[in-house]
Amino acid sequence: MRLTIRLLSIVCAAALASFALAGCAGNAQQNAVSDEQSRNRQFMSQVNETVEEMGERLEGFDDAAARGDVVTMRSAAQNAFECISTLESMEAPEALTDIKQQYVDACGTLRDALSAYVDLYAEVESATDDAPFDYSSYEARLAEIQDQYNKGIELLQNADKAATEA
Repeated sequence: MRLTIRLLSIVCAAALASFALAGCAGNAQQNAVSDEQSRNRQFMSQVNETVEEMGERLEGFDDAAARGDVVTMRSAAQNAFECISTLESMEAPEALTDIKQQYVDACGTLRDALSAYVDLYAEVESATDDAPFDYSSYEARLAEIQDQYNKGIELLQNADKAATEA
């Protein structure tokens, strides 16, 4: 009888210990998921801040374009493009590497459109009587730049959608 009680107490202790270990393992799994979610949120917050900063830096571009100041337009654009480099250098959590690349691609497309616009604007502004600007290509070039810009905005929206679904 004593042996049975002792055996029963050992079995009960073992069962309690296994439940405790299972609970700890569950907490460890839950903590790992929580840590991953935290890293994902932190990364997306950094992406958001970087994209917002790029937009703020482009405000100087808008002012320069309104004044027709090509030098300041280029400078403001270059300043904004630094944000793309920042975005590219960010370490994305494994689950968000594709989304990061979508943002980088979208910003790169917008950068290319903006650069093309600045180049076109500079060509128009630097035209002289001896070297006039060829306005026959102006509409087509402007439409191409607008298409590239629209594509960049669409890519950015797709990246945002993918981020919300992740």
